Amino acid sequence: MSHRRRVSEAEREQRRRADRERVKEAASELLSSQGWQRWVRARQLFHAYSASNCMLIALQAHQRGIVPEHVAGFHAWIKLGRAVRKGEQAIRILAPVTVKPRDGENAAERRVFFKTTFVFDVSQTDPIPGVDPAPLAPPRQPLTGDSHAHLLTPLITFAESLGYAVAFRSIPGATGGWCDLHAKLIVVDADVPANAQVRTLVHEITHALGVDYANYSRAQAEEPARGHSAKRSTHCIKRPPWLCSAGLAWTCLARRSPMSRVGARPARWKR
Repeated sequence: MSHRRRVSEAEREQRRRADRERVKEAASELLSSQGWQRWVRARQLFHAYSASNCMLIALQAHQRGIVPEHVAGFHAWIKLGRAVRKGEQAIRILAPVTVKPRDGENAAERRVFFKTTFVFDVSQTDPIPGVDPAPLAPPRQPLTGDSHAHLLTPLITFAESLGYAVAFRSIPGATGGWCDLHAKLIVVDADVPANAQVRTLVHEITHALGVDYANYSRAQAEEPARGHSAKRSTHCIKRPPWLCSAGLAWTCLARRSPMSRVGARPARWKR
């Protein structure tokens, strides 16, 4: 029976040094315009990954000529119906590992270390023959119609009661809108249908209520803003996504405190 060779302390230190050098190299890429743009794109795509891991993904993908879209571990890709191609080089990121206390140490205190883990971009995989690959993007469709246009006025009033002005402007691309916490301004795309404006306004009001990037990570701030409409949609599968968001908006206006509850949830999260 074969046993794994025990790694010496010197080898562990060598690995830790290599990890630190990779992070240092990835961070230095932010000093260039192109490196910064690659990192911003990675942050937009990979909400569940830390800023450091996004730096590592952006740098290593660029070094291999990859434009990253979806990354996952070797076994995760198999569960998704895809297999990493033979000879593909993994992207190295860092994953936290909790270590149980040793004998004599306080059982209540658990140490957390970071170890190198390996992920691959979807471009490094192929579908497994005979298996239907799982869809990597959530189902979506453009929001259309104006059936909930009547919610815009009370939503604007609600935003103003929080001290925010609401402006409708033409916004290129798919941004939809934003919330400027310093200027106390919410901007919504003026060129999209009213139902899409309702959804965007609900989303940005959530940020205005305190679920922002200053107090929480991007993933933590965006989850409540997006997640409430997503949770509602699981209970109304036959309803279009904008109707679920409009339901959340109506709840906010009816109860007047409602969305403050959205802001209360992240307070229990680790920052």
